[in-house]
Amino acid sequence: MKGVNVALGAAGLAALLALGETVPRLGLVEEDHFPPTSRIAGALADEVTDAAFWTALGDTLTGWALGLAIASCSGIVVGVVVSVVPYLSQVTASTIEFLRPIPSVALIPLAVLLYGTELRSVLLLVVYASFWQVLIQVLYGVRDVDPVADETARSYGLGTWARIRHVLWPTALPYVMTGVRLAAAVALILAITAELVIGAPGLGKRIGVAQTSQAVPEMYALIVVTGLLGLLINAGVRAVERRALAWHQSVRGEVAV
Repeated sequence: MKGVNVALGAAGLAALLALGETVPRLGLVEEDHFPPTSRIAGALADEVTDAAFWTALGDTLTGWALGLAIASCSGIVVGVVVSVVPYLSQVTASTIEFLRPIPSVALIPLAVLLYGTELRSVLLLVVYASFWQVLIQVLYGVRDVDPVADETARSYGLGTWARIRHVLWPTALPYVMTGVRLAAAVALILAITAELVIGAPGLGKRIGVAQTSQAVPEMYALIVVTGLLGLLINAGVRAVERRALAWHQSVRGEVAV
C-alpha cells in the first residue's frame, strides 16, 4: 500500500511538472510571468551553485530553528505551569484568548522599530506565532489527564514534580508533539515572510530581490526551494514525533498498518 501511495505521488508530481512546462509553451500564460518548468529548473541549478544562496538558506534555517526552539520550550513550560498552579488557568484564560488571535504580521512594524532588519526581528515574529501553537496543545494535553490516575498518584504520596513526570507528561506528550509539528510549519512561514517584508537576510529577501529585478525564473526557483524546505521539515518533525511516541497507540497503529 505504501508503494502504491509513493507511485501515485510521483505520478502526480510528474503531471504537475509537465503541466507547468506545457501551459507557457502553448501561450496560455505569458512566459514572462510564468516561465516553463525547464527554465525554472535551470534557474534552480544556477542558484545551488551560488554561495550566496547557501548563505541565505543558512540564515533562514537559523531563524527557523532558533525561533522554533524558543517557542517550543517556552510554550511547554508556560503550559505546564498554567495548568498545574491552582487558579492560574482561570486568571490567564482571557489574556491568552486576547493575544492568541493577533496576527504575527501585525507585529512587523514593532519588530522593525525594535531591531531593524536583524535576526532578532525574525525571531520576534517566529516565536510569537509558534508559541501559541505549542501552548494551546499543551493546555489541551494536560486537560486530558485521567483524574483517577492523578488522584492515585497523590494517594501514593507523589509530589508535584513526580506527578508531572509520571502522569501528566506521558498524557500530554502526543499533544506536545502535535503542537511542535504545527509550530515548525508556522515558524518557516513567518521566517520567510519576515525576510520578504522586512528585508532580513534569508531566502525571503532573495525572493524579493529577484521579484524587483524581474528575474522571474530565479524567483520561482527560490519559491520551489521554500516548498521543498517545508516538505523536508515536515518529514523530519514527523520522524521525531514517531520516535518520541513509539510507545503510543497511534504510532504503533501506523507501524502495524
